[in-house]
Amino acid sequence: MTTDAPRLTDRAALALHRARATDDSLFLHREARSQLLDRLALVKRAFTAPVIVTGHPRIWADTLPGARVVADDDTLDLVSGAHDLVIHAMALHWADDPVGQLIQCRRALRPDGLFLSVAFGGRTLSELREAMGAAEIAARGGLSPRIAPMAEIRDMGGLLQRAGFALPVADIEPLTVTYRDLPALVRDLRGMGETNALATRDRAPVPRRMLAEAARLYAAAHPAPDDPGRIRASFDLLHLSGWAPAESQPKPLRPGSAQVRLADALNTSETTLRDNSRPLDD
Repeated sequence: MTTDAPRLTDRAALALHRARATDDSLFLHREARSQLLDRLALVKRAFTAPVIVTGHPRIWADTLPGARVVADDDTLDLVSGAHDLVIHAMALHWADDPVGQLIQCRRALRPDGLFLSVAFGGRTLSELREAMGAAEIAARGGLSPRIAPMAEIRDMGGLLQRAGFALPVADIEPLTVTYRDLPALVRDLRGMGETNALATRDRAPVPRRMLAEAARLYAAAHPAPDDPGRIRASFDLLHLSGWAPAESQPKPLRPGSAQVRLADALNTSETTLRDNSRPLDD
């Protein structure tokens, strides 16, 4: 699916960063997979044609037996109506057109098929954004794009509706990770393949003085709660779910279509409230 909107992501840089990812640093992917599987276990249904959309196939490929794995390209390699389960795994936060990704996933589902997604969102890396921003303003008098914008839960719930999903649900699982210092956090982000791949990023290396100031600001403002010698980093895992529409799904009643009064259902008497309002000039 194509879009005329400005590009968020340098896909070539993102692919390079992902190729350099290390298994030891992908612990947040493993946590995201565990949370997603817990949610899937609550669905009492056997899925026979699952597909997983991800930029990290070596972590996600064995999530479900027989699942097909496709890359999170702008145009997804999906066939309309071919799947009863579509999982979008830790990639939606890099999408130039998130609603386009959701629409493609919905079209790939059979009627009453399930869509699940997990990605970074909310307050992910808010401490790093704050510290780097303050250090760059002090050093250069302005800001450059360094951390991808993170979607809010309310926005993503709306996108599920726009994409045509029935029974949409969005929720966030907050995680806090502690690090020895800012360079250790940056190394972990590099190991996750999550360093700056914004299309409008500053290509020049971060000056050492600015990075040192950011590390100082970070340590002062965001110490780990149980270990002041370390820093904390927030990661919010944003989960989405929705169903491809089907006639068998429950639907809300039309206003005024109720057949039983609430008072009868509660086995009580219905009374009229007295109007105690008075004119304003009384």
